[in-house]
Amino acid sequence: MAREAGILMPITSLPSPYGIGTLGKEAREFADFLKKAGQKIWQILPVGPTSYGDSPYQSFSTFAGNPYMIDLDTLKEEGLLTQEDIDKGYWGDSEFEIDYATIYWYRFDVLRVAFENFKKNCDRKPFTAFKRKNSKWLKNYALYMAVKKNFDMKAWTEWPDEEIKLREPDAIKKYERKFKDEIDFWSFLQYKFYEQWESFRKYVNDLGIKILGDMPIYVAMDSADTWANPEIFWFDENNQPVRVAGCPPDYFSATGQLWGNPLYDWDYLKETDYEWWFNRIAAASKLFDILRIDHFRAFDTYYAIPYPAENAIGGDWYDGPGIEFFNMMKEKLGDLPIVAEDLGDLFDSVKELLKETGYPGMKVLEFAFDSGEANDYLPHNYTENCVVYSGTHDNDTLMGWMAEAKPEDVAFARQYCKMPEWEAFNWGIIRTAYESVANTAIIQMQDILGLGTEARMNVPSTLGGNWVWRIDGSVLTDELADQLKEMVINSSRLEEN
Repeated sequence: MAREAGILMPITSLPSPYGIGTLGKEAREFADFLKKAGQKIWQILPVGPTSYGDSPYQSFSTFAGNPYMIDLDTLKEEGLLTQEDIDKGYWGDSEFEIDYATIYWYRFDVLRVAFENFKKNCDRKPFTAFKRKNSKWLKNYALYMAVKKNFDMKAWTEWPDEEIKLREPDAIKKYERKFKDEIDFWSFLQYKFYEQWESFRKYVNDLGIKILGDMPIYVAMDSADTWANPEIFWFDENNQPVRVAGCPPDYFSATGQLWGNPLYDWDYLKETDYEWWFNRIAAASKLFDILRIDHFRAFDTYYAIPYPAENAIGGDWYDGPGIEFFNMMKEKLGDLPIVAEDLGDLFDSVKELLKETGYPGMKVLEFAFDSGEANDYLPHNYTENCVVYSGTHDNDTLMGWMAEAKPEDVAFARQYCKMPEWEAFNWGIIRTAYESVANTAIIQMQDILGLGTEARMNVPSTLGGNWVWRIDGSVLTDELADQLKEMVINSSRLEEN
């Protein structure tokens, strides 16, 4: 039976009075709930600063933290804000949905007040030390954000000053002088994010809970990463993508998925001993206890779509860096705890790469009941070395799936999971996950609560209405925690017997 149980719950989906979940009191209260519920893992979505479309998988930086997650009440306790300062912001009309446009317009104004008070009243030595320690990525990110703000938040590829766009040394110096204070502001936000993160992570770890963080394989085209490191991407002489990322046409989409992220120049990266990548993974491993690598298959083979394109039909498959990358990574960074996102239609070579790395892959119960006993996602086909999920952020909730699935698939799920008539469908699936041989079982919070499609986190390849769900804090009761804990204990007893 599953040795460790965990819950998938984004930081941004936590309750808070200020429009979006943060690293403050409510995050600690959720960790307390996990402890009461017998959970050992808290899985979250990526924590980088979000860009167009509000997706955590499209970030302005792969190293920076999301300023939205900085807790305002903590800044108030430090004397950097007053309640009056906070109340000048408007945080949206709904407690249960994030209004990203509103957050964007008001949150940075409040954070700028905190920055001004910090400059006037605080010892800057720790801040200076933070900037020095993180200078390898922070200098580029803070300058990028300062220049981006100056050019009305346009993507760097559209900046009207060609010299800063192409990072001419004189232009870098000019803008560093011109925007010194603005650069400091963006650095200050990272200082506060990382300070609050370390406190949050220590609290969670002290409860015996590990944080499982998510790392997208690709970065956003409009990011400090692409602007500062164009040589590591598959760009032409004008720093435009030659090909971009996506998925080919399949059963779910006749035109495939056009993600649009720039692809890596793996030949160049190999010449540099994958330095940028290993720095990235090292940074992520300092944030998280376990790292989930999104779209793991691209390390074996990746789909490349000519740029520009209207859809994903005309792409080709190319070889990724393969096992050499992971062998070198283990030599450089040690044997890090990693979960490989290996979902989808996989070549045999991808399965072989996963086996060679030894990393656990993912099994999603929501995919299990539509094609009979041979389905790889059915628990009798699992090995111990995998992580079983009820569903992921890209799927409908369990109850949403049940409402839309074929009646025969729902009937098969009930039969396979041996659900008595009195057992709610979502709890039958959760019990089945816990009782499987998978070493780890992770359940979406929405599935524990039995919520429908209205609580779905993301519909892939759509813009608008995604990433907005927030939990009603009043549902995190001791009774719910006890129900989960009892299910964890019962599954453990089954293993003992």
